[in-house]
Amino acid sequence: MTTLLEPVLSVRQVLTLERVLAGDPEVVAGAGQLDRPVRWVHVAEAADVGVMLSGGEMVLTTGVLLAGDDELQAEYIRSLHRAEAAAVVLGLGRAFPAPPDVMRRAAERCGLPMVVLHRPFPFAELTEEVQSRLVRRKFAAVSLSEAVRTALTGLITADAPLQRLLDEIAQHSGCPVVVTNLAHRVLATAGERPAVDDVLRDWERISRQAGRGEGDGWIRAELGGRGERWGGILLCGYRGDAATGRLLADRGAEALVLHRMLGGGSAHSWEEQSAQSLLTDLIGGVVPARQLLPRARAAGLPVNRRTFVPLVVRDGDPGRLDRILRLLGMPGLVAELTGRSTAVLLSLARDQDAEALAAHFAARLRTETAPCTVVAAADGRIAWDDVPAGLREAQHVAEAVADSAAVLDLPPVVRLRDVHLRGLIRLLRDDPQVQSFAERELHGLLREADEDLLSVLRTYLATGRNKSRTAQLHHVSRPALYRRLEAIRTRLGVDLDDFEQAASVHIALLAHDAQQR
Repeated sequence: MTTLLEPVLSVRQVLTLERVLAGDPEVVAGAGQLDRPVRWVHVAEAADVGVMLSGGEMVLTTGVLLAGDDELQAEYIRSLHRAEAAAVVLGLGRAFPAPPDVMRRAAERCGLPMVVLHRPFPFAELTEEVQSRLVRRKFAAVSLSEAVRTALTGLITADAPLQRLLDEIAQHSGCPVVVTNLAHRVLATAGERPAVDDVLRDWERISRQAGRGEGDGWIRAELGGRGERWGGILLCGYRGDAATGRLLADRGAEALVLHRMLGGGSAHSWEEQSAQSLLTDLIGGVVPARQLLPRARAAGLPVNRRTFVPLVVRDGDPGRLDRILRLLGMPGLVAELTGRSTAVLLSLARDQDAEALAAHFAARLRTETAPCTVVAAADGRIAWDDVPAGLREAQHVAEAVADSAAVLDLPPVVRLRDVHLRGLIRLLRDDPQVQSFAERELHGLLREADEDLLSVLRTYLATGRNKSRTAQLHHVSRPALYRRLEAIRTRLGVDLDDFEQAASVHIALLAHDAQQR
């Protein structure tokens, strides 16, 4: 349930209190300033009361020491204005049977709300009412602060992920919560999904507004420590009073910094989590791509008039891939997927050569890793709605050649047209008849669970039955290889020199490997 404090009392709200209405209040000046917050109520008759104020007070007076002196009355109002009083309330009576024009004009010039009470009114009752409300609010603020801190600390102690902390903050604030880096890119969000989507759709404007300062419910707290800032947390459209919102943002910022210090990750890892969530949702297809477009834009991915190139890298380190993209000046998102794969979504200008840049990226990656690193790609997509299918295609290509990349003669960037039979078998891997065929053809090896012979068979067939190459890749002599091949022939009962029998075993092995993945 959302926890919101009662908004701070404003001058307008004080005037609607039942006890105040009994005095028949009338606003005679400063009507446009009635939303000023009232920090305290002060009863004072001294002409120099301004020197005793610290700002935000509603001053109650009968004006008995001001009657008959126009200059003193004007100076009284000016002193309240200098002290940043919230309002002045004058009780009409012997000193002033009617609202004094001098004070009214001075208050209007200063923009100070001036209220007169037409009926006798015990100031003590108003003081007691307002002070008790303010005290209750302060106590509630302390209670809320401790409740939020306790809840967030408990989650951190339980090693909860970042998202769980943000969900807790959003639950208390009742509005979308956004975590950004210093470039105002969105790293994580929390809150009701429709409200969050509305924020992300208008993120460019909102991020500029948040950068200029707070207002209209946009409350930001900095994230950082040890003299270094690395991001911020933003409450978007908070409906309560600013002081409570500030409290919630500060408690949230404290928790996120502590979460990072205790091993919950760095700002960089949060960027990785954001990209992973987005790309996983795109590949999964559960959420329509169009609904994910605001998240991509808010994460810093250029999306207007772009060519999107989906890539999947086998055994690629996300940090290294992201660094290479930055070095090459290629905008994109990087995310680790399941099965030792990392997705990369490039966003290129329409006039750039997508295939050439993908090859350039792959070449740079191979110089830093291994020459046989698999970089699979789908053709560039102009429409954002086509990106999910492209990512799935690239993932399919990467997995189709995963086990035999070292022995296959692959281009720098592997595409669907390069995987041939492997791609087809992978698509059919869940077919019961294909599974039965693989089990039947490989039964002699699978029964003994001899991984060494399976590995030799895999290499031998992938190299086109090249015995020299197979022996070299397995670091064995030719006679030792011949003994292994003879053992394979015996267990499978096939002649590997016969093309049709070798092809049948090869297809079965491809199906087996695809099923195992």
